[in-house]
Amino acid sequence: MAFVLLMGGTVQAFHIIGGDITYECLGNGRYRFVMKIYRDCRPQQQAAPLDDMAAIAIYRGMSNLITSLEIPLGSNGFVSPPDLPCLIPPDNLCVEEGTYEWEYTFADWPSAQPYLIVYQRCCRNNTIANIATPQQVGATYSIEITPEAQAVCNNSPAFNQFPPTVVCVGNNINFDHSASDAEGDSLVYEFCSPLKGGGQQGVNPPNAVLLASCNGARPNPPCPPPFQQAAFISPYSVGAPMAGRPTVTIDRFTGLIQGLPEVIGQFVVGVCCKEYRNGELIGEIKRDFQFNVADCDPTVFAKIRSDATVGAKSFLINSCGENTIEFVNESESQQFIDAYRWEFDIDGDQLVINSRNAEVTFPGIGEYRGVMMVNPGLDCGDTAEIFVNLFPSIEADFSFDYDTCIAGPIVFTDMSNTGAERIVSWEWDFGEGGTSQQRDPRYTYPIPGRHPVRLTVTDNNECVAEMEQVLPYFPVPPLIIVEPSSFVGCTPGQVFFNNLSVPIDSTYDITWDFGDGNTDGSVSPTHVFEDPGVFSVSVDIVSPIGCSTSASFRNWIEIKQSPEAAFSFVPDLPSNFNPTVTFTNNSFNAESYLWQFDILGRTMVENPTFTFPDTGVYFVALIATHENGCKDTTVQQIDVIPRVTYYMPNAFSPNEDGKNDEFRGSGFTEGMQNFELSIWNRWGERIFVTSDPEEGWNGRKDNSGNLIPPGVYIYRVNYVDPRGQPIVLEGFATLVR
Repeated sequence: MAFVLLMGGTVQAFHIIGGDITYECLGNGRYRFVMKIYRDCRPQQQAAPLDDMAAIAIYRGMSNLITSLEIPLGSNGFVSPPDLPCLIPPDNLCVEEGTYEWEYTFADWPSAQPYLIVYQRCCRNNTIANIATPQQVGATYSIEITPEAQAVCNNSPAFNQFPPTVVCVGNNINFDHSASDAEGDSLVYEFCSPLKGGGQQGVNPPNAVLLASCNGARPNPPCPPPFQQAAFISPYSVGAPMAGRPTVTIDRFTGLIQGLPEVIGQFVVGVCCKEYRNGELIGEIKRDFQFNVADCDPTVFAKIRSDATVGAKSFLINSCGENTIEFVNESESQQFIDAYRWEFDIDGDQLVINSRNAEVTFPGIGEYRGVMMVNPGLDCGDTAEIFVNLFPSIEADFSFDYDTCIAGPIVFTDMSNTGAERIVSWEWDFGEGGTSQQRDPRYTYPIPGRHPVRLTVTDNNECVAEMEQVLPYFPVPPLIIVEPSSFVGCTPGQVFFNNLSVPIDSTYDITWDFGDGNTDGSVSPTHVFEDPGVFSVSVDIVSPIGCSTSASFRNWIEIKQSPEAAFSFVPDLPSNFNPTVTFTNNSFNAESYLWQFDILGRTMVENPTFTFPDTGVYFVALIATHENGCKDTTVQQIDVIPRVTYYMPNAFSPNEDGKNDEFRGSGFTEGMQNFELSIWNRWGERIFVTSDPEEGWNGRKDNSGNLIPPGVYIYRVNYVDPRGQPIVLEGFATLVR
């Protein structure tokens, strides 16, 4: 089984899973400290690495900060997974151990007050199951040097080993969590509460000040006591941090952790080791760590290929009519298996086989039992129980009967037999989608072809037999059915002859005669009758094996004469200046007419006149009707062109007499876009420009400067007409004074 615990949080999350601090007294107030920190280092967690520099605080009297230190990471390495007998732990675990070592001399030593060394870091794995909101809080690792320990230059105990990175659910924990003490003091163990430390401030968005605060991910300096205890979630508690039967406990005097975990997950456990000398408590070390409880795979698992399983270790094999059975061994994992042993009880005699697979011939019908053992007699072994049922043989067989030339039902007859009491079920598959559960079914195929027919029979012992035969089916239809049954239409009359006769397909030779001199070989053709008249239609069908049939349909199709709708109009290019159009009806063989002027109106006048209300493209339709009711429609596009006009004079006299004082154009300018009139002198200088077609040039520079001397000037007009066509006008403007 894969051990998968999905983690949340960002890459700033620490995923801290354990740690502790110990000390050694070097004399004269100097101490050597060792701190070990453990983190989850699985790549998929994207967890932050161990701190390159660990922030350490030293307090005197529990609240007086005497110094803060930055201790570099001394060494780091990976904790190997445990060697579990007969079990394979998950392979996606990763635990990294970091070691920080430093020495420090206390100026006031020995002191009547304790010294407290503290390290805090966020955050714990968010999938921890036994404490509340683990992803929002971290851990506090601390150790106290009591006045009693200072007085005798005591060394703290040190735990002998770190707990296993994984324990297997349903398997006993038997871990020695004891510590060693250099002075041989008495040590007492108990489960104690893990401590909170740090938080998520300063992580997102990044903020160095908040990051170093008491609720930050990396408190610097670590904050003083009192330290908050992690809150356990029911049914877990400090003394029972894991589910188990028996409950996981720690021996008070040996430090042995024992129990049988029953729940998969991650669980934080706190262990305190109290140090007594001459009955007096002089110190204590604390560690919390994360027990990963996983579903481990056994190294060996006995298994054989079977028809059914009864539980995890019992395998059922049924054989119908065959006394020799080959037993296929599927035991896992082969690299851990050294030996196999098969044992069968056959009429009181024991048959033993020592190969991986086994072949056994049983004496006859009956029930037999056996076992298959892997690594028999060894600690890591397993046994599979085998049940064998030998049943009488069963055989599937059937016949069929049908008219090969004229389509009809096929009669299938079951001829299967069994040595058991009876056949209890029949499953027919007729090869093209049809099925039946009758013993002797009748079936009519909707399509021709070579159909593989399969019969599967089952007897009262659940023995199964199967037979398949190919049935060639190429008859002609007993009745030719074609839609439509009649047709009346107008020229050109298009008719789809939908051949509903079965069974036929494209492998049949089919000939249609439409009565107008045309033929077709399709199964269901479409034909266009160009001329009016009454037509008889016939069809001949020949199957791939030569069977034939035909049908004639007399006076089946009636095609009436259609009119021809046509019209012309003037003017050819109507515009906003001339939007009235006269239409001339040029239709042939028609007695009535209907005009449709786009969505603007309609009329039945033979030659109408229509005035379009605006410029644009319109569609005009003429529907011409023959006296027999046949119609024809023609549609033409009428484009009413939006026109603009703009004409320029060739001279002007700006003498302020009220006559011809400005040089400007005139015309119909509605719909004109991007207009520009510019005036230039002969040296290429622009002396006037406007974007207003109603504004003219008054003979001054930009219409406000000095008078321009008489002479000939160049004008240029640019605009875009209503259809987006650019227009350019150029010429000469003569200024006369």
